[in-house]
Order: sequence, then structure tokens, then C-alpha cells
Amino acid sequence: MTFTVWHIVGACVIVAIIVAVIATLRTRHKDIKKVAYMMDALEDGELNFRFQEKNKFNRTLNRIRTIFEKQRQAHEQDSWTKLIRVLTHEIMNTVAPIASLSDAMAKSIDENGHCEMDVKKGLDTISDSSRNLIKFVESYRQLSGVARPVRKAIELQGLMDKTISLNSEFVTSYGAECIYQPEEPDLMVYADEGQISQIFINLIKNALQSGAKHISISAKMGRDEDVIVQVANDGKPIPVPAQEQLFIPFFTTKKEGLGIGLSISRQIMRNHNGSLELIRSDVNQTVFELRFR
Repeated sequence: MTFTVWHIVGACVIVAIIVAVIATLRTRHKDIKKVAYMMDALEDGELNFRFQEKNKFNRTLNRIRTIFEKQRQAHEQDSWTKLIRVLTHEIMNTVAPIASLSDAMAKSIDENGHCEMDVKKGLDTISDSSRNLIKFVESYRQLSGVARPVRKAIELQGLMDKTISLNSEFVTSYGAECIYQPEEPDLMVYADEGQISQIFINLIKNALQSGAKHISISAKMGRDEDVIVQVANDGKPIPVPAQEQLFIPFFTTKKEGLGIGLSISRQIMRNHNGSLELIRSDVNQTVFELRFR
């Protein structure tokens, strides 16, 4: 009788252990899925998730999310501060000479209406400055008015062949080459062909202006069924301090241009629910990555 009772007790203990192990494994599996979901969300910049705080693990994940949210808000605030600083600098640089010259011309006019200054030269200077200001404001309007994409299924090979062909003479004039080598055939993206083509044109142009002689574009299917396109070049690397500000409107490391190309390109990709990132820039290569979801 005692032997039978101990067998029953032992069996109950074994069953309890098995149940506990299964429950632990199920909980662990759910936790792994939560972490994977959170990592995907953080990678995409989507922080509008929150786990039910019914256990310590969920509360920890929510704390991590909060930390990332605070960092993003601080970064966005910093970006807006830099943007306002650049806007103020550009506008003041244009308006100040106009105001100063106009004031000087007004003071140089005597009682008989004669002006001691060269009126034509002064007006030409005011006109040039005004046109520069209009050009600057127009670029800002262009930045803030990116049209909503008209998306359709596009074969990536055809899009790249067309883009490279249209820019072949421009690329050749720099003594460079641009090639497209997909890792997988027949890749498709759901996008606005004109807008996406403009992104590649901008990246190619930037590469050439940095002294690149070889521009290589590759594409593959990502782990999450997204299409990943990388645009690599062997031009002069982007300085590390500038890499953090690269997508800020009107920030540029070039003598020419207003620095809105990359900002518009990223905005276009975001409108496509995708992303555009600089993933590498060193003495060997500069690589931009586009993700189409």
C-alpha cells in the first residue's frame, strides 16, 4: 500500500515538473516573440507599441521602449533646432545685405533726388540677393511638399536599367561607371516609379560629386519579405560628424547645392513605408540602403 502511494506521489511530482517545464517553455517562446517584435519595431522606428504590464519581463520591455522614445524625441528636437539655425542663417545672410544696401542708397540721395551711389549696381545686387532668397524658399517648399506616391508593382531590373541608361552620359563625363547587380532575379517593388528613380539619381549624383569612379547597386530579398537595395560607391568618405546630420534639411558638405536631396529622398521612402539609411562610409566604401516593405 505504501509502495503504491509513493508511486502515485512520484508520478504526480513528475507530471507537475513536466507541466512546469512546458509552461516555462511556452512563456519563453512568447517572450522571444515579444523581443523579436520589439526589435523589428525599433529597427523600423515605430515606437507606438506597448506590452501589458502583467509581469516583470513586459515591464522591462516597456522601459526599454520608453528609453528609445525619449532618445528619439531628443534627437528630433535637436534636428529641429539645427534646421531652424540653418534657416535663420540662410535668410539673414540674404536679407541683411538687402537691408543694408537699401538703407545706404536711401541715405545717399540728396535733397534734389541725386544719388551718390551707383544705383544700377546697387539694384542689381538687391535683385541677385532677392532671387537667391526666392530660390531658397522654393527649395523649402519643395522639401515640405513631396507628393503622395502613386504606387504600382515595378520590376526592379527594368527600373534600374532605365535609371542607369538616362544617367549614362552624366556618369561617363565623370570618368565613372554605374552597374546594377541583383543577388536575386525578378525582384519587384511596390512604389512610385518617378519618385524612386529620383532617389537613385540623387545618390548617383552625390557619389560622383564625392569623386567616385565605381558605383555599384545591388538588391536582394530580406528576411521579412522586404526588398533591400544598396547603393555603394568608392568616393571620398563622409566625415563622421557630418554623418549624423546628413538627412537634416539644408545641411550639406558640398560647395554647391542646398542640401535637400537626401532629406527629400528619405521623406519619399517614408511615404512608401520604407527607409533610407547610411550604413557605412569609410576609406573603402560609402553605402546607402533602401528598404521597400
